[in-house]
Amino acid sequence: MNFTKMHGNGNDFVVVEDLGGKLEGKENELAIKLCDRHFGVGADGILLVRRCKEAPIEMVIINSDGSYASMCGNGIRCFAKYVYHKGIVKDTILEIKTGDGIKKVELVLHEEEVKYIKVNMGEPKFEPELIPSSFKEKVINKEISVNNKKYNITSMHMGVPHTVIFQKEHELSIDEGKFIEKFYKFTEGTNVNFCQVIDRKNLKVKTWERGAGPTLACGTGSCASAVASNLLGYTDNKVNIELDGGTIEIDLCNDGVYMIGEAQFVFEGNIL
Repeated sequence: MNFTKMHGNGNDFVVVEDLGGKLEGKENELAIKLCDRHFGVGADGILLVRRCKEAPIEMVIINSDGSYASMCGNGIRCFAKYVYHKGIVKDTILEIKTGDGIKKVELVLHEEEVKYIKVNMGEPKFEPELIPSSFKEKVINKEISVNNKKYNITSMHMGVPHTVIFQKEHELSIDEGKFIEKFYKFTEGTNVNFCQVIDRKNLKVKTWERGAGPTLACGTGSCASAVASNLLGYTDNKVNIELDGGTIEIDLCNDGVYMIGEAQFVFEGNIL
């Protein structure tokens, strides 16, 4: 089976074309095999390229543990660059079907090569049932206790469930995310973003990703962090997000949250 390894700010994926849908029903087993960093290719997840009726192309995301993800910010940048580079789509402005609906994507070219990818990630949803969670009201700067430790959290659905925690530098460990992820109020778990405010235009974010663990970057988590930080009055509408794997830009607009960043090819091959 042919594959392409890609990454967005170090958040890495194995991209596989499944235009005929031959891999349907095998996605979970395939992801676990491909994403294993010792016995497979190694990645945080796989991206399946499929045809659909609702849009020119469909992206299916499976995490490294075999679980399904409805949306991935770094993943959709890699996906958009891949389908354009391979000639599967011809336009630099396109629509991609995801588990979180159809996303509008713009490819910015430099000398015929994709330099940046701009994605309208949609709007955050704060209603508890849409996160989903069993909280009775919106979770904005709400105190919870996990493992006898208190955290102030802001939670939303930003393509997938996200929880943002603001901290001072080195105040919290990324491994604390494994316990917050499974906090009983989050009925399907949550991604956890540990966020540090640098100034009104810059944030540092580390993400514990549901189904994958610590990642070098998380696009949806960066969006959620920018939204939460702006909501609490810490930062402006446009911010740079500093991640372990690089930097992306988030722009909060009236018609949605825009994410602007790069995506890189790493290598291609075939796995037996």
